[in-house]
Amino acid sequence: MVIDVEKVDAARRGDKDSFAQVYESIAPDLYKVALYTLGNAHDAEDVVSETFMEAYRGIAKLREPSSFRAWIMKILSTRCKHKISEYIKSKNSFDIEAFSLSLPADGDVSADVAEQLNVMKAMSRLSEQERLILVLSVINGYTTKEISRITGSPQGTISSKLHRSLAKLRKMIELQETDW
Repeated sequence: MVIDVEKVDAARRGDKDSFAQVYESIAPDLYKVALYTLGNAHDAEDVVSETFMEAYRGIAKLREPSSFRAWIMKILSTRCKHKISEYIKSKNSFDIEAFSLSLPADGDVSADVAEQLNVMKAMSRLSEQERLILVLSVINGYTTKEISRITGSPQGTISSKLHRSLAKLRKMIELQETDW
């Protein structure tokens, strides 16, 4: 997805319509990252709304219109981290068991849903940073260099963590599939 740099520049100068157009073009990506990071649609919507508000208030301070995508993803990343901190404070962990109890009692879950549950369960066992790196890379197609800018971590660290996280996720999914 390419962001219109001219629209970003107009938004920086106070054009509300340009900001709305730029935001609408990136909102689906923001939502996907938030959803896969948080695992909760309602919280993902809240975090994206908060990101929108913060970006709207701060767009005039954006130095380079070409860095809008990384800038707004960094805001989203920070918002997701805050939400995860709230989860930890209130629950001390992600409750995948409660989620699985909401499934049909007869166990009639389609193969696609079962596969998605396996992935979500495995993702919930990864650290916050591992989930974020995987979502940004695999779901949204960001490069390690872009993820490095978004997270503020060195590119080599991101590359290593991405490789290890993918291997870890694969192994957890394989183990879960043998449990079915």
